Amino acid sequence: MLGVPRPPPQAYMPNRTTEGSRAFQLRRLAESTLGSGNLRVAVRVPDGELLEEWLALHTVDFFNHLNILYGTLTEFCTSRECPVMCAGPRFEYHWQDSSSVKYRRSTRLSAPDYIECLLNWTQAQIDDETLFPTALDASFPPNFVDRIKAMLRRLFRIYAHIYNHHFAQVCALRLEVHLNTSYRHFFLFVSEYQLIDPKEMIPLAEINEAITEENARSM
Repeated sequence: MLGVPRPPPQAYMPNRTTEGSRAFQLRRLAESTLGSGNLRVAVRVPDGELLEEWLALHTVDFFNHLNILYGTLTEFCTSRECPVMCAGPRFEYHWQDSSSVKYRRSTRLSAPDYIECLLNWTQAQIDDETLFPTALDASFPPNFVDRIKAMLRRLFRIYAHIYNHHFAQVCALRLEVHLNTSYRHFFLFVSEYQLIDPKEMIPLAEINEAITEENARSM
């Protein structure tokens, strides 16, 4: 039921991430590169690897990170405290899902209700074998990149809401390093492959500029 804090679902681990599989090797490579501190290098698809596989792997990871991060804030992000899903006073988000009768039209929701819809919708995309195939001989659909763009564009809104409305609570919980690292990875990744229109990311423009400048200095 909407409005009730939802426990974050279990992290998605497709069958292809079993040890020895290509996706497992990609995940290990991504994790080892992240540890080097150079995220700009970490987000680049390894030579000879399938871009779609790389996009799928990171999209699932961002979804899992956000589930965990937002799961720590559900007692603060309530319908009373956050009656509208927004990112500061200038940006308000309404939920729409063409596959849902209830939300076929753009609907104004509280932040926790919106985020619950968004996470459930994203989970359904990830669980869709035609979009995220797990069989070793399966291929990604022709519209895969466009679908990934839609998912990441919406997931960005959770980061934007957390930074604009719950950052003090994140700091009180001593989770700011986790949030900042997760978002920095997210921003560099979507920028590398131009997966989100820059206008969509204006709510975090100052943070984005700082990440870009820091990354330029480290190159």
